[in-house]
Amino acid sequence: MFSRMNFMKTALLLAALTGFFLVVGYLLGGPSGLLIALVVALGMNIFAYWNSDRMVLRMANAREVGPAEAPELYQIIQQLTQRAGLPMPRVYLIDEDQPNAFATGRSPEHAAVAVNTGLLRHLSREEVTGVLAHELGHVRNRDTLTMTVAATLSGAIGMLASFGGLLGGGRDENGRPLVSPIVAIAAMILAPLGAALVQMAISRSREFEADRAGAEISGNPLWLASALQRLHEGTQAIPNATAEANPATAHLYIDNPLSAGGLRSLFSTHPPMEERIARLQAMAGQDRTSPQPAMAASVRRGGSVPQTDRGPWG
Repeated sequence: MFSRMNFMKTALLLAALTGFFLVVGYLLGGPSGLLIALVVALGMNIFAYWNSDRMVLRMANAREVGPAEAPELYQIIQQLTQRAGLPMPRVYLIDEDQPNAFATGRSPEHAAVAVNTGLLRHLSREEVTGVLAHELGHVRNRDTLTMTVAATLSGAIGMLASFGGLLGGGRDENGRPLVSPIVAIAAMILAPLGAALVQMAISRSREFEADRAGAEISGNPLWLASALQRLHEGTQAIPNATAEANPATAHLYIDNPLSAGGLRSLFSTHPPMEERIARLQAMAGQDRTSPQPAMAASVRRGGSVPQTDRGPWG
């Protein structure tokens, strides 16, 4: 169940992002900038509400598959949706060797789950089940809509900052600027960073909640814990050309698909993988410092993802 505290936290963060967007509009353009910001925010969010899933899937080069093309994948998702009390989402495959996945859609009735072929190639059936349960946790919590709105507002703030000089700032009845040029310049520089920080806060809190929901849906937190370790190894070792070409979609994936050197962890929209795994182990009543016989051997080994077929589709 989507907790009231997490709902309030997300609502406050989105309200802060919206308010920040309007303030930036005012700082860059005075009353006219505020009005432009309000119109742009409404227009972009209405468009994103109806079209975000198609946009994201197209950017990821995802292709829809049915039970005849991916029978075991389809069967796992069917079983998980029944456990979660969700409608069956549309299922997509992305031809990328990096193990990863994401969910999108404005509601559980209009959801889609997209899976990289590398996820099926490198992970066991139990680990794949844990990942898919996590994505369905996002669907159940309606995170897909939340994250789309956050991404849209963040993008709009960046756009306002880029074109802030065109807004003019406006003047009072005495001809004096309504906004100090120094303040306007500072807003143009700091606005995108502030928006990114708010979006990071929303994304990170959603990932923790989806991990918890996924563990409940799958019935075994250690399946997802093992999968997260495998995913982390895979995203570090295997590039994702599709995500690199469309970095705005990175926050949707279960693990950050981008390779950005040392700045990756500093500005990542995902919480630290070690903390996510530790929380799942705690859910299973397992001391994270103790041996882990129930987890896949890959979690104990470390190193890069082997290039052998692990999944049931190999």
